Amino acid sequence: MREGLVPTVLGVAVTTGAVALRAMDMKKRGIKRKEMLPMAETAALGFGLAHIVLGTIDLIDHR
Repeated sequence: MREGLVPTVLGVAVTTGAVALRAMDMKKRGIKRKEMLPMAETAALGFGLAHIVLGTIDLIDHR
């Protein structure tokens, strides 16, 4: 297995989940700044995107 593939796949999964949660929240009631859920979803989105970037760097670096 290529190095960097696991973080990339993990990042894609976390990002997809976070985007799905944000879309559901926006459809139901809109986003309110005082709620904790949007902050947690945003953190998960950032976590997923960071894994995608780091995994991609490993994939490109270890060719």
